[in-house]
Amino acid sequence: MLAKSMLTKSMLAKSAFLRACRCLPTEQVPVWFMRQAGRSLPEYRELRGEGSMLETIACPEVATEITLQPVRRYGVDAAILYSDIMVPVHAIGFGVDIVPGVGPVVAQPFRTAKDLQRLRPLEPTEDTSYVLQTVTNLVAELAKLHVPLIAFAGAPFTVASYLVEGGPSRTHARTKSLMCSNPQLFCALLDRLGDLAIASISSQLTAGASAFQLFDSWVGTLTVDQYRRFVLPTSKRVFAELKQQHLDAPGIHFGVGTGELLSLLAAAGADVVGVDWRVQLNDARQRLGNNVAVQGNLDPALLLAEWPVVAKQATDVLARNKGQPGHIFNLGHGVLPETDPAILEQLVGLVHGYRYAP
Repeated sequence: MLAKSMLTKSMLAKSAFLRACRCLPTEQVPVWFMRQAGRSLPEYRELRGEGSMLETIACPEVATEITLQPVRRYGVDAAILYSDIMVPVHAIGFGVDIVPGVGPVVAQPFRTAKDLQRLRPLEPTEDTSYVLQTVTNLVAELAKLHVPLIAFAGAPFTVASYLVEGGPSRTHARTKSLMCSNPQLFCALLDRLGDLAIASISSQLTAGASAFQLFDSWVGTLTVDQYRRFVLPTSKRVFAELKQQHLDAPGIHFGVGTGELLSLLAAAGADVVGVDWRVQLNDARQRLGNNVAVQGNLDPALLLAEWPVVAKQATDVLARNKGQPGHIFNLGHGVLPETDPAILEQLVGLVHGYRYAP
């Protein structure tokens, strides 16, 4: 534990990303991209081939290389583990697959209280040992570059939406129906998934990751009252327990369409709140206050435009932060597969070279 603490302090001193997570001043704005190790990279497509994503994640050597690819190519300030939010529920045998072109698909969706028995506790050293090996590999390689690794897991609500719907959904109708018609069962489901998130992220941090992100991608489908009543208690517990176990590791909370929920995402205990492109960064700052860092928030679709358009929009995002410490440049969601990697390379250079006018 002492060696890990000393490493964390050393990394904090050298990492603009970790300093920004703590709202500390940095010489340049740190940047990384959600889904930076993804289908937009030709080297990723060549290495991944046509096999199952879950099989690729279960191969530490390949997952390590995929995670490192964007760090080498783009020079980003943080690496995020190549994995998926459904890995824990897959690992405990709930019956999840990731279908190309579709996303997570559940063979037998969650329907009744009996299905809670299918959500046994995660034992990371046994169930996801391949993830821990990948983290160990990455920490050793990234230390040479002074680049921290971000651990992650799916937030309880978002994972629950896949388990209840049986796959991706535009309306989340079954999820909302269960939530409102049987709140006791729904909250029990979130509690089980909260336990999985805590166990998964904690194991990644223990293996050497320096920060973590909780992805609540689809929570923006809820009203403020629904979020406060059904989601906030479990998300709050996830952050609280992780902070108790890993005091030095900053936590990021991210969701899509969460403009009205930003203050609640912070209230869950996040050090950093990810902001999607629907809310201007200066407005997000006002809603969150000065003690919470922000991450975002260029529209990923704009990266398909010509460079002058991308540069103008990215500069606008940077300018809206007005030089306030605690800004991590990112997209408002993940990198789209059709994105030209050369645009991302230029974007990293622009962000690193940006300086606020005195």
